[in-house]
Amino acid sequence: MERIAIPSNNPGGLTAGMSDHFGHADYYTLVDVENGEIKKFDIISNVSHQEGGCMVPVNLLASHGVNTLIASGMGMRPLLGFKSVGIQVMAGRENPIENVVKSYINGMLFPFDDSNVCGGGGAH
Repeated sequence: MERIAIPSNNPGGLTAGMSDHFGHADYYTLVDVENGEIKKFDIISNVSHQEGGCMVPVNLLASHGVNTLIASGMGMRPLLGFKSVGIQVMAGRENPIENVVKSYINGMLFPFDDSNVCGGGGAH
């Protein structure tokens, strides 16, 4: 079983839109995938974090057993944070969330790396 997190706009869930800024998302939709199928999903509220507090969402998702994060943008600090706790980060941007999960299952997303991180500021 793999647990995938997607930053989500209100109200979260498979029919919600994906948030552009993972660290400032309203919610995270957590999707459990097994054998290429969505088995279930949960919605958790994001917690606020101060400037420079990029490990707050990293630790939140790690505490919920997330293996993979799909995000449309991210800075270097949070990317390194996710790598340090064993969460792979994939680049993707589709709506609704169910579609981006299906793209991931079908191998259509690519991993974030140094070449596609955002600059600092509010882009995390």
